[in-house]
Amino acid sequence: MQVEILTPEKTLFSGEADIVTLPGANGSFQVLDQHAPMIANLGKGDVVVGSKQASEQFNVNGGLVEVLENRVIVLV
Repeated sequence: MQVEILTPEKTLFSGEADIVTLPGANGSFQVLDQHAPMIANLGKGDVVVGSKQASEQFNVNGGLVEVLENRVIVLV
């Protein structure tokens, strides 16, 4: 799935991933390939983007995530 992590100033990450772990406002959750559409609030914590090759971690202080048509957009 395509993942983008965006701030008002720049793009923190743009690429393919197999799994994304997000700090939801009510607890962490994961998004996998072909996940159902959703929009959720994010709390403070780490966004972890993982693939078979590697994983990257980004600390966030809140934001929003949209999952639609196998694309994950994280606004922080």
